[in-house]
Formats: sequence, structure tokens, C-alpha cells
Amino acid sequence: MNQFQPTRFQVLPLIVKNLLIINGLLFLATITFGSTFNLDLTKIFGLHFMGSSDFMPFQFITYMFMHGGFTHILFNMFALWMFGNVLENVWGPKRFLLYYMVTGVGAGIVYTIWIYFQMSPTLELIEAFMNNHDMDALAKFTSMHTFQLNEYSGQIWNDFQQFKLNLQHLTFNPDDAVAMQSVINFVADYKEFYLNQSVVVGASGAVFGILLAFGMMFPNSIIYIYFAIPMKAKYFVMLYGAFELFEGWRNSGDNVAHFAHLGGMLFGILLILYWKKKGTLNR
Repeated sequence: MNQFQPTRFQVLPLIVKNLLIINGLLFLATITFGSTFNLDLTKIFGLHFMGSSDFMPFQFITYMFMHGGFTHILFNMFALWMFGNVLENVWGPKRFLLYYMVTGVGAGIVYTIWIYFQMSPTLELIEAFMNNHDMDALAKFTSMHTFQLNEYSGQIWNDFQQFKLNLQHLTFNPDDAVAMQSVINFVADYKEFYLNQSVVVGASGAVFGILLAFGMMFPNSIIYIYFAIPMKAKYFVMLYGAFELFEGWRNSGDNVAHFAHLGGMLFGILLILYWKKKGTLNR
């Protein structure tokens, strides 16, 4: 393993240090701007579904510097420092930054693809109704879709209450044009709301890419799970990857972007294999 030894080890190398600072500043800015100016930075910089009105291409980069809470950023930044400082010392700042950005953007791409397949059935039901304004299509949509709305959802919650009343009315009087138009208007607004609900934030995708790289380059290094249980890095990475795949397919509703984590690992292994093939992994 001599080829992996850096000439001078830095506990807090340049890129890791700056990533920690940027993530910390944006986390504080999110809290400050939200409480002081009622400005939601997550809405601007978080990664939205590509079909939504809130989506912007730059979000594939900015989302990885945003976090949803103190625990979220704490664990991500701890892992970035713990494993990232080793990799940056081995690879140097330019290669480490490239790897970090590729895995972070790649995680966003994989998550977007996954969300597309998750949302497509509902969007197809909505389009079927909006194209025909058919009672059968409306009944199919309302019976097969669970509305994720509550009193904290804003104005659309009140509109939803009226929508349910109109549905009951149309059940007995399907020819009521006024009620049908109200339903059409709500479904159009709900589609926009639904598209904008999918937003992902956090450095987790890039961090999982870093974890993958550490496990591939230092497979026999010991990682202490919960600071107590020793495990070789290669086994830790395989088990964690399998866990994320299981949780992602299980769709446990835990508000964790498991497929973004897997996307970071996927792009990480592809980039490392590419560097290995070119013989430049350790340069």
C-alpha cells in the first residue's frame, strides 16, 4: 500500500476544509434567511424534479451544499472529514474535488431518474383526466392516488376540501359544469404542487461516493461502527450499499434519498474504474 501514502498528511486539507466551510455557511444562511426574511433557500437551491416549475439546472450542484437539519449536516460533515481528508491527501485537491463533484451530481441524476419512475403513474392518471375531463378517469385518479396534504400545505389544503365536496356533488350530478370546472382547476393546481414536493438536499450522495472510494483503496482498514464495533472498510461499504438498496426498493417513507446515496456510489465506482484503466488512479 506504499503507493497510497501521501508525502505530507494534512489533518484538514484544502478542499475538505472549504467544503466544510461552505456547507456550514449555507446551513446558517438557510436558518437566518428563513427566520428573518421568510426566504426558503431550500426551494431555490434544493434539487427539484425536472418537470416542476421550481427546477433549475444549477440545482444539480447546489443541492449538495444544502441540508435539512443539524443532525443531517453533522453526520455528513463528520464523514466528509473522516474519510475525505485521507482521500484528498492521497489524490491531491484537484482530483478529490473532481471526484466529489462527479459523485454528488451523479447522485442527483440517479435520484431524479428514480423519482421519475415513482411519480410517473400519478402524473399519467392526472394527464388522463386533464385530457378528457372524464368521470371515469377522475375516479381512477382519486382511487389510486393518496393525497399527501394537510393543514400545513398552504392554500391548496383549503382547495382540497372544496375539491372533495365537488367530487361528492359530481357523483350525484356528473353533468354539473361548474363543479367539474372547479375540479379541473384543482387538479391542475395539484399537479404543480405535486411536482414541486420532490426536493432533495444534502452532501450524502458525494459522501457515500467518498466512502466507496475509501473502501476500494483501503479495503482492509478498520472502521469502528458506532465507535465500538470494528469492521474492515470493504465489508462496511458492501453492507451499507446493500442496506441502501434494500431501503430504496422497500420505499420505507423515511424521507431519506437512498437512491441518491447509491447514485453517489455508482458514479464513484465508475470514475475509480476509469482512472484504474488509465493507470492514473494514484497520480
